[in-house]
Amino acid sequence: MPREVTSFSNETVKRIRALRDKKARKSQGLFLAEGLRIIAEARDCGFLPEIVVFARGQPLHPLAASIVADAEAKGADVIETTPAILSKMSGKDNPQAILGAFRQPDTSLASINRDASPLWIVAQSLRDPGNIGTILRTSDAVAAGGLILIDDHADPYSVEAVRASMGAIFTQAVATTRWEEFIAWLRSGKGQLVGTSLKTDTDYLDAEYEQPCFLLIGNESQGLPPAYEDECDLLVKMPMLGKADSLNAAIAAAVMSFHIRSAWRNAP
Repeated sequence: MPREVTSFSNETVKRIRALRDKKARKSQGLFLAEGLRIIAEARDCGFLPEIVVFARGQPLHPLAASIVADAEAKGADVIETTPAILSKMSGKDNPQAILGAFRQPDTSLASINRDASPLWIVAQSLRDPGNIGTILRTSDAVAAGGLILIDDHADPYSVEAVRASMGAIFTQAVATTRWEEFIAWLRSGKGQLVGTSLKTDTDYLDAEYEQPCFLLIGNESQGLPPAYEDECDLLVKMPMLGKADSLNAAIAAAVMSFHIRSAWRNAP
């Protein structure tokens, strides 16, 4: 049976509230996902929350009720609380009806199965969690294997990134590493490293993409460092026909990912 929490000073309330902070997520090994759609996506992918919270006072949606029952059967801490306390936990004035705290998976390169997909997205020094979540959503849409985050970056398990991923945080592998480690790992097996750059004459529409392809997207404001471009097997350019000199990193990843898939589908 769910346990009832009615106090703002309850330790679990404080613990969940703290998960909005990266340091707390790291120390607890947990992250927050809010809303029935994302939590249902998680269950479909085999993930159940370790803590699940819902508001009392209104009937649970049948899907939410089944998720709560499954989580409870797996030993989750199931909490029924007031809308005000749920708002406190989520940090939103109008919180979703259900939220869950999930165990963070292994994000080492060793956890990546490079044979799981012919396409992977690699992003260098992304600072915007919304971009990370959106790229994860794109990665899911093109059936890529997942996202490899290089160097310093926003937390892919922040509330903002998880929300922007629309559930793809549970369908996509995520790895975090430094550039030197990534290059050593990449060159230990098959894989074409494709970078986007303005310093090439190769149009992205004319290039040939091999499998597996590792699509490298640069930092939102600075793009790829020259040394990183030098390591690429192929550099391509998306011509800017208007006044803008570049695309948003998440948009660039989407355009490139769908084109690479299209190029393979239309290949002789």
